[in-house]
Amino acid sequence: MTTHPYERYVAVGDSQTEGIGDGDERHGYRGWADRLAEILAVASPDFAYANLAVRGRLAEQVRDEQLAPALALKPDLATVVAGMGDLVRPGYDAARTARAVEEMFAELTSAGARVVTVTFPDIGRIAPLARRAQPRVMELNARIRAAADRHGVVVLDLFPQRITADPRLWSRDRTHASPVGHARIAAGVADLLGLAGHEDWARPLPPLAPVSALGGAAQEVRWLVGAAGPWARRRVRRMRPGGGGAHRAKRPGLDAVTLPAPERA
Repeated sequence: MTTHPYERYVAVGDSQTEGIGDGDERHGYRGWADRLAEILAVASPDFAYANLAVRGRLAEQVRDEQLAPALALKPDLATVVAGMGDLVRPGYDAARTARAVEEMFAELTSAGARVVTVTFPDIGRIAPLARRAQPRVMELNARIRAAADRHGVVVLDLFPQRITADPRLWSRDRTHASPVGHARIAAGVADLLGLAGHEDWARPLPPLAPVSALGGAAQEVRWLVGAAGPWARRRVRRMRPGGGGAHRAKRPGLDAVTLPAPERA
């Protein structure tokens, strides 16, 4: 068992950090931040965790709604992941989005927390029909890396990792990670934090059966019609006044982490 110095972990962000794609509305969502907290809790009996992330929030909303509560919890470890919702928004402003993220970096590091962030994957390899958004992803990632460097923030850089192109890491909408994807992100952050046993977080999965060109094209069309379109319409509704306001943080206070039961072989 690898020990670590962290006792108070607070996660801020949007739907990825809330855990969408890893669970459901009936039973709740787990997600990479929960999975990371479980890894950390194994090595520390006094470890506590809060998750303030809320789906549908833009970077400035994450800052305005979650930063002050996060600081009030006095974390010694914090994760900040925001901006994907901004990328698909009409009138997207990369500098404005990155500025909101950097302000969270600055405040949390100044308060003494070790801060970790995650860049966004190469969307062109995940969803070829969404390749037009790739320049936005690359620019925002570059701005996040630069801001992280200025504030001593640790970065899990997903963009160059080939494993992120594997469809098994993504849910049906290809925007949110699948349970496998959330587990890999959690392991990647754990590795960055120096916890042994997670060094192979980016290892390839067993090969998939080959898909013909026609079959691949059909998959893209099904994604566009069945997942991307409805997802975009939901995003637009959340951008309207009052849109997406019903959701609240799932773990607003620091609480002990309940470890999951061991999975059966």
